[in-house]
Amino acid sequence: MKLLDGKLIADQIKTEIAAEVKERFLDQGLEPPHVAAVLVGEDPASLTYVAAKEKACREVGFISSVYRYPSNITQEKLLEVVDFLNADQEIDGFIVQLPLPAHIDEHKIIERINPVKDIDGFHPVNIGKMALNLPCFLPATPMGILTLLDRYQIETAGKNIVVLGRSHIVGTPVSILLSRKSDRGNATVTLCHSYSQDIPAIASRADILVVAMGKEGFVTADMVKQDAVVVDVGVHRVPSSETKSGFRLKGDVDFEIVSRKCSYITPVPGGVGPMTIVSLLQNTLKAAKKEVS
Repeated sequence: MKLLDGKLIADQIKTEIAAEVKERFLDQGLEPPHVAAVLVGEDPASLTYVAAKEKACREVGFISSVYRYPSNITQEKLLEVVDFLNADQEIDGFIVQLPLPAHIDEHKIIERINPVKDIDGFHPVNIGKMALNLPCFLPATPMGILTLLDRYQIETAGKNIVVLGRSHIVGTPVSILLSRKSDRGNATVTLCHSYSQDIPAIASRADILVVAMGKEGFVTADMVKQDAVVVDVGVHRVPSSETKSGFRLKGDVDFEIVSRKCSYITPVPGGVGPMTIVSLLQNTLKAAKKEVS
């Protein structure tokens, strides 16, 4: 078994981005790429993600801004914030951190974002262009997964890939990307969800298994084909007396037993998570270079 080390690959990509920022922007006397995040409320996972994004931005030389609002902000006010960021020519791209409070319609917020600043890749225009294999911003986590497979030279063409979970953020877009006629695509993809019958049997036939179910330890050894590649997107905080924080992170895959059976596997933490952050940086750089219109 070999680890698909997302932290290692993300660090390599950040070094590449930093070099390009210096050469293309700073050495030319230009402002570096500027990314913003809109954070509503005090969701712990969202706070952690935005803090990690800010740190990564500093490491590559980006300017990073965070707009923080209380959880009781109205939908109308949040739409005004989106409009402001759309119009701000100093900001190359921005995200509205999800999830949002229940009284806010996430779809309306996402649809209000200018697609050329939508570095999360969630706007319907970017999703549509992704499906048609046109230039666009790809959703950060699916993009990170494909980059990880590419950097480890894991072939997808002609492979049987099973994706567990059909969220608009991970499962559905990654299934589209893996089946497209493109590098790290051309696979036969099965997308499983809560209505799928006999998921263990389907999963056990996969050459590559992408797990984004949101259920801690869902995938066990009997669900994994010998020498399969396993990509675990799940992140769960579980109590632990062995850590200073009082908890540790686990994924949707039972790592201890599955890792003995597969050829490659992503760890949690240190697998897909760092790749999501670095994909956001790559999209920001693309936005600053006006590569998506």
